[in-house]
Amino acid sequence: MKKKVHKKSVKINYFYNMIYQVLLLVMPLITAPYVARVLGAEGVGITGYTISIVSYFILFGSLGISVYGQREIAFYQDDAKEKGKIFFELVALKIIAMTIAMVLFWLLFARTGDYAMYYKILIIEMVANVFDITWFYQGIERFKKTALRNGIVKILSVIAIFVFVKHSSDINKFLYIHCFNALLSNLSLWINIKKYLDFPDKLNIFRHFKKTIFLFIPQIAIQVYTVLDKTMIGAILHNMTQVGYYEETQKIVKFSLIIVTSMGTAMLPRIANCFATNDHERIKEYIYKAFNFALLMSIPMTLGMIAIASKFVPSFFGEEFAPAAPLMSIMSVITIIISLNNVLGIQYLLPTRKEKYFTIAVICGAVTNFVLNYFLIQKFQAVGAAIATVIAETVVTAVEFYFVRKEFKFREVLKLSPKYFIAGTVMFIIVSLLINTTIFSRSITIVLSSGIGALVYGGMLLLLKDEFLLNTIKSVKKMVFKK
Repeated sequence: MKKKVHKKSVKINYFYNMIYQVLLLVMPLITAPYVARVLGAEGVGITGYTISIVSYFILFGSLGISVYGQREIAFYQDDAKEKGKIFFELVALKIIAMTIAMVLFWLLFARTGDYAMYYKILIIEMVANVFDITWFYQGIERFKKTALRNGIVKILSVIAIFVFVKHSSDINKFLYIHCFNALLSNLSLWINIKKYLDFPDKLNIFRHFKKTIFLFIPQIAIQVYTVLDKTMIGAILHNMTQVGYYEETQKIVKFSLIIVTSMGTAMLPRIANCFATNDHERIKEYIYKAFNFALLMSIPMTLGMIAIASKFVPSFFGEEFAPAAPLMSIMSVITIIISLNNVLGIQYLLPTRKEKYFTIAVICGAVTNFVLNYFLIQKFQAVGAAIATVIAETVVTAVEFYFVRKEFKFREVLKLSPKYFIAGTVMFIIVSLLINTTIFSRSITIVLSSGIGALVYGGMLLLLKDEFLLNTIKSVKKMVFKK
């Protein structure tokens, strides 16, 4: 029996996936200024540190199922029977792995210790992760469902934070809201799941184990240079304030990354489908467009964050976080770097079953990050971790470009960027001048400077007649005005 899955355009999938990804970060950003002022830098540091610890166990319990599951479901989008078999096998495998992870987490962290109370609460997040089947909907290209359902739950969690988190001692309440937000979001995805698949007659759970483990290795490496930074700052310095600085700065940079890298999740099933039908020319066309989009978006975001960092950080998070401004300037550079390695890794290597190269690249980055963190954190504190992250991401991108050098030339990618750097530089100069004016309040100045900067960047690209932007505008006009 086949249940035909309607395939939406990549642009629509990107739009909905970006909404979903933005919701994951925007809702915390809405509450970030409030939470930063209520819990303080140390309280924010404790939540960031404890969540970073539990994330390792969630990673272990998830294996490589999210990426593997999305890709495998994409291969069988129109085969409800095979989809059902893969789906229930992967869910069962995740239940087994996550149960083992929860037992280990309890024994090692949640029984006793300074933060045992917080770790006990975070076990709820591990349970929530068992029910996370976002990968299934991404595989069948139903991005709208995950975006809308998660959006409702995220809004409820924001309201809960403003209602219940009132004092610096309310770290436990904040963590409860964090965990139940994840649980409700994931449970909502199970509503009407039977609509998209058939129930299998029998399961062969462990046939996927080897393949998920192969994708699990790069996930571990990615975790090293996305979460280990906070863990190492806390472990080396024993200073939760520094962890707090890093935690809040990372939220801002991650927001810019989501806008750019959401294309990767939307493109993965489409490229996997092209690969399954041997349409290599279409894959190449998609990838070069993805590079163009990545540069178009990431360059102004990086330059814009550097321009406003000194005023934005103390205004947004409070004066207590003013020392974190240099962190934002340094970390913003990874927006460009990650946007490129996302195209190579998530949008090309994984869907075309070249996981080996992706794995090698992220392991190189992880090792680089760990070694540099060890030395730089001791000398430069959180700033050292930021420098290590930038260098590690550069290593990942360089290694990936080396492996795809026959398919995609780095110099061809560079040829896409001059207009964006020219427009971005003009924008940077204007924003840097505007941000230091004293006519308006600091908050209004930041908003006006950012808005004018965006207009200047777009206007410059129109003057430079950037082909990619002009084609995108034409496509949008057709979508809006078509009868």
